[in-house]
Amino acid sequence: MKIAIDIRSAGGMRAGKGAFTFNIVRELLKIDHKNHYLLYSDSGIAGFEEFKNAAFKIIDKKGIFWHIKAARDMKKEKVELFISPSSYIIPALSKIKSIIVVHDLVAFLFPQSHLKKAVFIEKLLLKRALKKASKIITVSENTKKDLIEKFKIDEQKIVTIPCAASGNHSQLDSRVLPESDCELKGSDSRDGSAVLPAKFFLSVGTIEPRKNYETLIQAFAMFHKTNPEHHLIIAGKKGWGAIDLDELITSNYLQKYVHILGYITNKSLNKLYNQAQAFIFPSYYEGFGIPPLEALKCGCPVISSYTSSMPEVLGEAAIFCDPSQPAEFAKAMEKIVSDANLRTELINKGRIQSNKFSWTSSAEKLKSNCYG
Repeated sequence: MKIAIDIRSAGGMRAGKGAFTFNIVRELLKIDHKNHYLLYSDSGIAGFEEFKNAAFKIIDKKGIFWHIKAARDMKKEKVELFISPSSYIIPALSKIKSIIVVHDLVAFLFPQSHLKKAVFIEKLLLKRALKKASKIITVSENTKKDLIEKFKIDEQKIVTIPCAASGNHSQLDSRVLPESDCELKGSDSRDGSAVLPAKFFLSVGTIEPRKNYETLIQAFAMFHKTNPEHHLIIAGKKGWGAIDLDELITSNYLQKYVHILGYITNKSLNKLYNQAQAFIFPSYYEGFGIPPLEALKCGCPVISSYTSSMPEVLGEAAIFCDPSQPAEFAKAMEKIVSDANLRTELINKGRIQSNKFSWTSSAEKLKSNCYG
């Protein structure tokens, strides 16, 4: 077959949908030498050049015009199947046989915490795309459940294809890194290239309302009163509705202890996971939640909200908290620093849990369940 894939989200600062697209497409190209793939984008994206079973199709348009021109090109190329990991426009409006990926239902369940334009487009197109798609992929059983409850979709049409931690995240040989490798560097860091603090908690994710960073900082403020040697590092680019966290940081006199780095590279992130006392993920809602899984893979204990897909992803390898209760997160942080046995237990359970997920097995499941 000739299969087209929209890989636009796989470029730039990959998070969520972008990480899924980049990793699942690379694995598909590795395992499938029978079908031929056309990779549609609006610019060149590194990471796919080595594959002879794929060709780039760069469409030099933006917005709706990209979709119109891409759909026309697919018709010209006689594409037999289109996989859409991040958009519902072509599956909803064209006659091309499509597989869509539904990462979450934030636009329907938490519209106030999502970009208004994205909410409008998803509410306009998702129902039609679900009806027309030959298969629907969800990244978790929780999203599958949400989809069935909200749209009454036939369960047989849905295939759950989980995410995984990136292959370049791993536990390093030593948790004590050379000072030259321990710098606070990021796209928005106000700390320049300061050396990492000896003791810190880490949180990773786009800065937007549903990530719930306010609760995290409030929790850290409570914890910090009796643990003044600890710091908090937040790594993530600013997304829609990103609030200014500086006021909350300043009002709690934490300017020297809370570091917001912006986007950082995977190499730098791997070092942070390996050095952190624990990883904290207070999000209100996640379709999957890749960063906590990356932390587990690096031997970093996890403290997480108990909402949406997080219990499914983390199993017994995390301390779970109510995302609306900063005191619960503060108490969990206390447990991590005071109970060495608990920390070791979480690290061991985390290693087992993270090994349950791999991009290779997810790609194999996608291929075998969706088009053979």
